[in-house]
Amino acid sequence: MIGSYVAVGDSFTEGVGDPGPDGRFVGWADRLAVLLADRRPEGDFTYTNLAVRGKLLDQIVADQVPRAIELAPDLVSFCAGGNDIIRPGTDPDEVAERFERAVAALSAAAGTVMVTTGFDTRGVPLLKHLRGKIATYNGHVRAIADRYGCPVLDLWSLRSVQDRRAWDTDRLHLSPEGHTRVALRAGQALGLPVPADPEQPWPPLPPRGTFDVRRDDVQWAREYLVPWIGRRLRGQSSGDHVTPKGTLSPEDIRTRIAAVA
Repeated sequence: MIGSYVAVGDSFTEGVGDPGPDGRFVGWADRLAVLLADRRPEGDFTYTNLAVRGKLLDQIVADQVPRAIELAPDLVSFCAGGNDIIRPGTDPDEVAERFERAVAALSAAAGTVMVTTGFDTRGVPLLKHLRGKIATYNGHVRAIADRYGCPVLDLWSLRSVQDRRAWDTDRLHLSPEGHTRVALRAGQALGLPVPADPEQPWPPLPPRGTFDVRRDDVQWAREYLVPWIGRRLRGQSSGDHVTPKGTLSPEDIRTRIAAVA
């Protein structure tokens, strides 16, 4: 029985794409915390989300890992390295070496460390050319998990997130439904009974014409791609000046989810 959980990572774990009623993000990790809390007596569960969007692996290791070690929870979810992998010239082998050192440190302090693979990006216009690089990194993550006895939240094999409705309009972050399906898959990775199947088929979509697809692509490029490239050129991060959510109560998370459901 998991009585304490700390989430470590970047925008994926912060929950970008899954806004609550107050504009703060919810995300899969918060939703997983509710699943875990439901299995404990009321008030007998603590949850802290340290994740900050845009952070690279070394920044996560420097800023978040020591705090997670200090808290020494029953469970840590550790998702990091994705922002490194998508940068030109990075070596997934070298990133994985740094990732393993962090897993070793976390494993010495936490009861369980759950690691996360990257998504299959074949349907993501900006990232599909990195599919092989991400697959290489995923292989390292799985090997590291084997060495340290870590459960794996395998996002590459989660077929339901290949549907465009699983993604936010920026095409880089999950939608609320996408985050929900990842939370369910995370529960399965931990051996928990979950209330729904993360691979449940989506309702059929009406067909889209070529004009609609092209119009959506142009709008996406104008609203998201150009600003993203601009931040890269200026050396800026979406996480600059963002503080982590910190400790959250499951009751507050439930209220925020219900308000936008």
